[in-house]
Amino acid sequence: MRKLLNTIYITNEQAYLRLDGENIVCKLGDEDKFRMPFDNVENVVCFNYIGCSPALMGKCVGKSIPINFISPQGKFLAKVCGETKGNVFLRIAQIDKFRENALFLTKNTMAAKFCNSRQVIRRTLHDNPELRTDIEIQSVVDLLEKGTDNVFNAQSIEEIVGIEGNCARNYFSIFNKLITNKKTSLSFELRTKRPPLDPVNALLSFVYTLSTSEFASALETVGLDSYIGFCHTLRSGRNSLACDMVEEVRCIVERFVLTLINLQIIKESDFDEQISGAVLLNDEGRKKVITRWQEKKRTDIMHPYLKQKIPLGLLPYVQSNLMAKYVRGDIPEYPSYLIK
Repeated sequence: MRKLLNTIYITNEQAYLRLDGENIVCKLGDEDKFRMPFDNVENVVCFNYIGCSPALMGKCVGKSIPINFISPQGKFLAKVCGETKGNVFLRIAQIDKFRENALFLTKNTMAAKFCNSRQVIRRTLHDNPELRTDIEIQSVVDLLEKGTDNVFNAQSIEEIVGIEGNCARNYFSIFNKLITNKKTSLSFELRTKRPPLDPVNALLSFVYTLSTSEFASALETVGLDSYIGFCHTLRSGRNSLACDMVEEVRCIVERFVLTLINLQIIKESDFDEQISGAVLLNDEGRKKVITRWQEKKRTDIMHPYLKQKIPLGLLPYVQSNLMAKYVRGDIPEYPSYLIK
């Protein structure tokens, strides 16, 4: 089993990363803020403007440590990684498998997403009995269940995407009711992405980006091409397969965001409103979210397919490895992640 190492998050926009022997050094102005040995690092995520030294990027490439560049607002910009070292025959098999089974994979992925979304709602209902008789919530639970049946009867990916869009709109229509702490000033009306127009949307978009980046790195690790997917439209620069696979774990991000809000870990002061109307996490808010996300990744979950406990942070690697096994023909079907 892969060892869960550290992901370095650089949140200060003026920080600069450089190489010093076998260490990554973070420099702010004329001062070295910290240094970390390469042996303790598996991923680097930079929210800074200044970036990294070419020597550090070269060293990270040699050690298969991806460097992800994300804007301070949480938009994925680019990733530095080394030459593709995965088996070329695996990537050829990936293309052939996805061409042949794209509809089948999309059905399973979206069905898993709907099932997991229902579990997010049911978790809130379990903790808040007064919501169990809410007609709107129950209606959405029923719609998600019907959506699961509908995707298996769909004849095309375009039809499934339409079903997913309808289910997502209805799911987010009751998302504010899942924010059960009445003391918080944060609320949710509708899903807005580019840009997020309220704090809850800013939180969702930010953690979705982190999760997608982790899946992209995991896919590269097992030798799959993260840019060749089966559901999301292929587009230059888009990690389409990572976007596909993150669909089944969006429930984890949404539950995480609800916890941050309901426990008042994140407050209105952790966001800034831009002149354009966009609402984004500020530096202090990003630090809070990243710290809690790292803690979340260390918690153990029972994997439904492996039937064993794994740290949550290893889930992208486990699912990527299962996808690689499916592409190679070692297992007859890719087992999408389902919350039990």
